[in-house]
Amino acid sequence: MTQESEITQDTVRDRRAPFTARSVLASALLGEDPPELPVAHLVHLADLFGINQNRARVALSRMSAAGEVTTDGRGRYRLAGRLLDRQERQEESRRGRTRPWNRQWRLVVVTTSGSSAEDRAARRKRLMLARLAEQREGFWLRPDNTDLRPDPAGDADFALYTGVPDADPVRLAAELWDLEGWAGRATELCTRLDRLPAKGPADLAPGFELSAAVLRHLQADPLLPAELLVGTWPGPALRGIYDQWDRRYRQVLRAWARTA
Repeated sequence: MTQESEITQDTVRDRRAPFTARSVLASALLGEDPPELPVAHLVHLADLFGINQNRARVALSRMSAAGEVTTDGRGRYRLAGRLLDRQERQEESRRGRTRPWNRQWRLVVVTTSGSSAEDRAARRKRLMLARLAEQREGFWLRPDNTDLRPDPAGDADFALYTGVPDADPVRLAAELWDLEGWAGRATELCTRLDRLPAKGPADLAPGFELSAAVLRHLQADPLLPAELLVGTWPGPALRGIYDQWDRRYRQVLRAWARTA
């Protein structure tokens, strides 16, 4: 199998669904600091995925109406609302910051009953974004080694505690998270980042998809203390390799954008 065909197969697997105009435009803005781009760049980028100019502009209009982007009236769009919040979480995931662990665990007990399916899904999302794992229905926990906290808007739904489980902490962590699966996928992504250096326009579309896959995976990193991990955890390596790769990719992307 050639390297090109391997990349193609990996790209297909990474796609949860075909990129829509909105997902391409949102991802492009999410990768910028500050998170804004001229409309010509956004339309040009969408064309890489077979999205014509009209579809891209309609998507931008809808995103603006939904409060996801704003425009300065001079042809530049900037992230806003929930997408801006998402960028903050994405950047936090890329940094992967933790602090020394004092053996304490953060415990969350859901206290609300009879809530709607929509409310339960929103609550679950808040807890997962704080890197908590559900041991049983309504009971979530994680080592207290990060500053991540559930969205305070939902604090009325649960009670927070700190404690030390009686169970062996290494075994407990392995039961709560698929550490072997996460590590294996991270190692694979490191290999693919090495295999797909961003050198020219032909690398932009597969690179865009690979970048999205890495960022999704980093947001699933449980950020556990080293004491609870067996062997060398590939999280720091993936972050370091991706940072270097992303700098090269952005350089190619900026050079290509000037041809728009």
